[in-house]
Amino acid sequence: MKFPKPQTLKSIAELISCYYVGADNFQVLGMNEIHVVEPGDIVFVDHPKYYDKALNSDATIILINKEVDCPQGKALLISDDPFRDFNKLSKHFKPFQSANGQISDSAEIGEGTVIQPNCFIGHNVVIGKNCIIHSNVSIYDNTIIGDNVTIHAGSVLGANAFYYKNRPEGFDRLLSCGRVVLENDVDLGAACTIDRGVTGDTTIKEGTKIDNFVQVGHDTVIGKKCLIAAQVGVAGCVIIEDEVTIWGQVGITSGITIGAKAVISAKSGVSKSLEGGKSYFGIPADDFRSKYKEIASIRKIPEILEVLKKKGGD
Repeated sequence: MKFPKPQTLKSIAELISCYYVGADNFQVLGMNEIHVVEPGDIVFVDHPKYYDKALNSDATIILINKEVDCPQGKALLISDDPFRDFNKLSKHFKPFQSANGQISDSAEIGEGTVIQPNCFIGHNVVIGKNCIIHSNVSIYDNTIIGDNVTIHAGSVLGANAFYYKNRPEGFDRLLSCGRVVLENDVDLGAACTIDRGVTGDTTIKEGTKIDNFVQVGHDTVIGKKCLIAAQVGVAGCVIIEDEVTIWGQVGITSGITIGAKAVISAKSGVSKSLEGGKSYFGIPADDFRSKYKEIASIRKIPEILEVLKKKGGD
């Protein structure tokens, strides 16, 4: 997320009441999660395990809970609770705006687009030409939709990321101020849920078709011309490359990559990155042929046990 205008290190530190290392006028352009940071961004880190990753990332301002050596050309914001203060900045620069009607006055809707009754279109939403948005669809603030997109009834675009910190008093949610982006010629089935990015974009690229009851987590990027069948659940920060086919009831863990033209069969559980151009099946998902050989071998176990019992009796 980029700020509306450049900030200074001193002004950011004053907003969150923290100590800082760096020049007062050190420029701050935005804030992002570590996988999407750019120069000028703030990234937060609150565990020693990830200090080096954050300090060596593209971010030039590190919101951290310990004073450490500051890398050359960067700045530090020293906080007793970086998670809390990252949320403070989200609230300040991207506050929640309540709606005054079903379609916001700030929404832009292209020529030939049809919005069916009982839809909600939030602030700063952009919808392209010749789209059909069926009844009871909710499109949250700042969502971007291309041309020739169809969204079926009951789908929700832009709900919060499922991202929490476990505190003694309960779960503390990391605020979501990113977007959902649907490119041209995307189809969404009924009752799909596409969560917005925490600070970046959840993106579904051109020509991808998604069936009913599919969940796409925050900051995930789905490539061009993918086919995703019903009841697939994709966690956050997943990269699905172009022309991937995913059949029904597949579950995909966070932070992995599925290579181009991979095919994942129904009821598979994907727990690691998968190479493109291959077919996969099972829990955990593995090469289709290998998995079926494994299943065939398991089915032979009772027969093998019977043979061993007979030999033992002899």
